[in-house]
Amino acid sequence: MEILGIGSRVRHQEYGEGVVISVRSEGYEITFIQSGTRRIKPETALEIIESVPLSTDLISLSDVERTLNKVLQKWMDATEIVPLGEKWTGGRMILEPGKPGLAPKEIPIESFFHKIVMMRDKLRVLEQKVNASELSDEAKVDIQQYVSRCYGSMTTFNILFKNAEQQFKS
Repeated sequence: MEILGIGSRVRHQEYGEGVVISVRSEGYEITFIQSGTRRIKPETALEIIESVPLSTDLISLSDVERTLNKVLQKWMDATEIVPLGEKWTGGRMILEPGKPGLAPKEIPIESFFHKIVMMRDKLRVLEQKVNASELSDEAKVDIQQYVSRCYGSMTTFNILFKNAEQQFKS
């Protein structure tokens, strides 16, 4: 079985045509024209349209894309549009105190979701700043583990996201 490199063009039976944007030990990250980015296991049947040899370069197209996206967000004040799951649109979240006599607090789910997305984005920026810092590799790994645990704690809120690729992943 041929190992595809970044930039290889493929066709998947369900998702259609796409381009390999990242190669990982657990499979490929492929952006499909009709269905967006998906993680595909290496044993999945893919028709190879154009093969690009596997590079020894450690940075992937998706890493470059994410970094460019963050730079543009920082300097242009542009933010990624992250849609709320359709079943939650227009919903309200009610926080009811455990003490009798206190009034419950009701907020739109969209407001809560916006805060969750902001938290995700701030964690991503923190990750980037740590990786770009002059800290020792050991300190970077230590801090990265804490960030990963934060992502893991936030996975509870993944039910609110419309698109799985925008959810928290630890």
